[in-house]
Amino acid sequence: MPPKYILRSVLMKNLHRSFFGALACLMFVTVLWSMPPATDNPQPVATAQTPASQLSVSGKITAVAKDSFTLAVAGGQVSSGQQFAQEAPNAKSMTFHIDKNTTIEGKLKVNANADVTYREDNGKNTAISVHVTA
Repeated sequence: MPPKYILRSVLMKNLHRSFFGALACLMFVTVLWSMPPATDNPQPVATAQTPASQLSVSGKITAVAKDSFTLAVAGGQVSSGQQFAQEAPNAKSMTFHIDKNTTIEGKLKVNANADVTYREDNGKNTAISVHVTA
């Protein structure tokens, strides 16, 4: 039978190996858990999206419905910011949808003049604000 000190040193070596092996595994698992999960469907990174550009137009109201109204405007009178484009003198009809965020100053009625600030959503003109004058 080997001396006790040899058995103790072998036992201590085994304990050190087991302890440091378990510690290394614990650190490895902690690092893996702190990483975000990999997905099969990568989702696009959210970037700062610019809001839809606001356009404005003025004209005469030709029709009013519950959630929309139609405005007769001079051709090419649509503006984006400060710049106006005059394309043709012919009047054209534009329909604007009204949602819960639309602010309306005055009463929408046929033959009233209106200044409309709007945005284009999927081919629809959604009114942001409407200022109606008699």
